[in-house]
Amino acid sequence: MKTIVIFGANGFLGRYLSDWFAELGWRVIGVARKKSGMSERAQFEPWDAQSLGPWVEALEGATAVVNLAGRSVNCRYHQKNRDLILTSRVQTTELIDAALRQSQNPPEVWLNSSTATIYRHAEDRPQSESTGEIGKGFSVEVAQAWEQAFFKNELPGVRKIALRTAMVLGNEPGTVFDYLFKISQLGLGGKMSHGRQRVSWIHLEDFCRALLFLIENKQTSGSYNIAAPEAVTNEECMAEFRKISGRSFGLPASRWMLEIGTFLMRTETELVLKSRWVVPERLSEEGFRFRYSDLRSCLEDLIKDQGLKISPKK
Repeated sequence: MKTIVIFGANGFLGRYLSDWFAELGWRVIGVARKKSGMSERAQFEPWDAQSLGPWVEALEGATAVVNLAGRSVNCRYHQKNRDLILTSRVQTTELIDAALRQSQNPPEVWLNSSTATIYRHAEDRPQSESTGEIGKGFSVEVAQAWEQAFFKNELPGVRKIALRTAMVLGNEPGTVFDYLFKISQLGLGGKMSHGRQRVSWIHLEDFCRALLFLIENKQTSGSYNIAAPEAVTNEECMAEFRKISGRSFGLPASRWMLEIGTFLMRTETELVLKSRWVVPERLSEEGFRFRYSDLRSCLEDLIKDQGLKISPKK
């Protein structure tokens, strides 16, 4: 039986990824600080995210490892949170690396989270893996440190893939989809600031399918943009959310309004104001086919159901 080990398995993506692979017949081992939030179909292995422990044995003979661990960026970027965001990513990546280096039978492939935020604010042209330009600022520095920790040590026989993931859309309470849908229902779904900033996204099902594609395609390695091919402007994005929420009008939010709103919500304006125009050049060239390549079809599918509705069909 094929085995996948998922670190950070009790989060939104980890939970869905666990169910996806379990549905395919894989053995799923979820590594996390606590079992709460984890799929019932995953075998729970606890860790403290700081030291080696019994969880290391789960890596022996596994087919693939996916690391999704890291403190949420949905917070205020004061120094304490900045330190937690950085160390929670770099430290866990280095810890998994240490475990794999002492493994007698390591997995064939290690997929490690990164972020599409690694690229610069781009309103002029899309950012691909081959032509994209690395940006500046705290979030970019975190992404660079994350990938540096991931790629710095060679692991013989283990393919390494960094997942530069865009905004993942899935119909679950507390997610980006849920938040944007609700504010659109309330008549607040207008453009944010000037609305020209690009929004890169990917349907949750295509996220799972992309990871399976990368695992099964043994020629893949390096950094991949995990994003749908059609990025939209913020203004276009909010217009689509208004359509599915049945609202013809949405109150726009100026920059100063967003500053106040994000302060009250204890988050940062960067999450909505940075233009992330990312294209999946490598996935497309290597044969991956998106099931949801445009935002409208994505949102229309998600609004039908809440919760798990993933088909494991390729």
